[in-house]
Amino acid sequence: MREWIGLAALALPAMLVIMDMSVLHLALPTLSRDLEPSGAQLLWITDVYGFVIAGAMITMGTLGDRIGRRRMLMIGAVAFGLASVLAAYAPTAETLIVARALLGLAGAVLGPSTLSLISAMFHDAEQRSFAITVWMTSFMLGGAVGPLVGGVLLEAFWWGSVFLVAVPVMVFLLVVGPMVLPEVRDPDAGRLDLTSAAMSLAAILLVVFGVKEFAGEGVARLPLLSLVLGLVIGVLFVVRQRRLVEPLLDLKLFANRGFSVSLGTLTLTVVFMLGSQFLIAQYIQMVIGMEPLESAVWSLPMVVSGTIAMFVAQGVAARVGKAYVFGAGLVIAAVGFTVLAQVDSGSGIGTVVTAASLLFAGLMPVSSLGIGMIVDAAPPERAGSAAAVGETTQELGGALGIAVLGSVLNVAYHRGMSGSVPDGVPVSARETVTDSLPAALEAAGRLPRETGGQLVAVARESFAQGLAWIAMGAVPVMLALAVTATLLLRNVGRADVDDVGGAEREGVDAAEA
Repeated sequence: MREWIGLAALALPAMLVIMDMSVLHLALPTLSRDLEPSGAQLLWITDVYGFVIAGAMITMGTLGDRIGRRRMLMIGAVAFGLASVLAAYAPTAETLIVARALLGLAGAVLGPSTLSLISAMFHDAEQRSFAITVWMTSFMLGGAVGPLVGGVLLEAFWWGSVFLVAVPVMVFLLVVGPMVLPEVRDPDAGRLDLTSAAMSLAAILLVVFGVKEFAGEGVARLPLLSLVLGLVIGVLFVVRQRRLVEPLLDLKLFANRGFSVSLGTLTLTVVFMLGSQFLIAQYIQMVIGMEPLESAVWSLPMVVSGTIAMFVAQGVAARVGKAYVFGAGLVIAAVGFTVLAQVDSGSGIGTVVTAASLLFAGLMPVSSLGIGMIVDAAPPERAGSAAAVGETTQELGGALGIAVLGSVLNVAYHRGMSGSVPDGVPVSARETVTDSLPAALEAAGRLPRETGGQLVAVARESFAQGLAWIAMGAVPVMLALAVTATLLLRNVGRADVDDVGGAEREGVDAAEA
């Protein structure tokens, strides 16, 4: 019973880490009126949280293995609560940027700590898989509930109230955590290599920044330089890890097929899942014409389908093996993309929600089982580091998905708009309206009613056509990935997982002794 109470204590902060990413978007209009940030400051307020989380996770996960994962979790809870209060009452844009960066650092502590503690608390392989599914569900709920909670709070209170939701949860964790969570550490861990920590932080921050800038600005000198520099530092980081006796990241993990194949599959899964979610949200708001809060309500069916599929998949995987569940999930995702490929500007919400529900029903079990296999593949003393690698992969995959799929959609939109702009649109506005759908919708509001209506119709159809093309291209990728993952993972079965569970029991007992 103690471990299940502990699971609840771990699931709540995991949910809040994701909620903090989504609630801010609804608060931006009122926040902007009060703090009057510049355009650059507004971008940093939005992005710095995710940047710091992605960059610091590997370091924080490895540090937790050294000083104790429960201790790291408690430190993260205190930091997250204090940073939330600072963000809520930030008097200036600069203060809010600092608060968001501190929230990201605290979130990077919480994520790997929660997942690695779950791997230590649940010794039975099936129970551990179920617990990880609950943990993944908390992430989904955080992303879905965030906009709803934010909308309700903003109706009654000021913009800072969206940050204060975290405070009682962190207080609960600080009170309950020491009573129900074990302390687990690597008794033989060496000193933390600060040079490696700085290199991993710099490499990931530069890559994430470059990818996000490509998504927003297209090919430009600054994001290209950032991306190249980040990759170079990443290569040097790998070289350094090979030479160290006590590396920050144990590269031997990648020799384990369960770890490496699951990591690769998880990366591609997150690229298409979060990239598609981003584009579908734009479609619902800008093509169908729903408000953000109404759009958030319509996202609930995909959350429900994904959650149900994760729990069903957890039971099926225990009987037939995770490899076949991976394959089945990716095939279901291919069906979802096939449905999404049928959308046009006149499609109703039903078609899009059906497609999104199938996508999440197929891809969420792959993500959940993939994270579990990544953690299971690591020795007990490296669980925090492995969890951090898995979560960092999700952050990078999300950034890549939005950047890559967003760029493809922009190209398709531009091509669809070329030669289709109504004659009544001024020459000075033609280049702007062919750049993006938001620009076209804004320009249409300044045009005569008939011309504006024609422009909106053409722009929405071009966007919908681009989304359909992306979905058609995703179908063979999902099917190819289904075959590859099934073949490579078919020998990584329940026996392997049980062996890992036994090893974990011995490692945990030794650490606690």
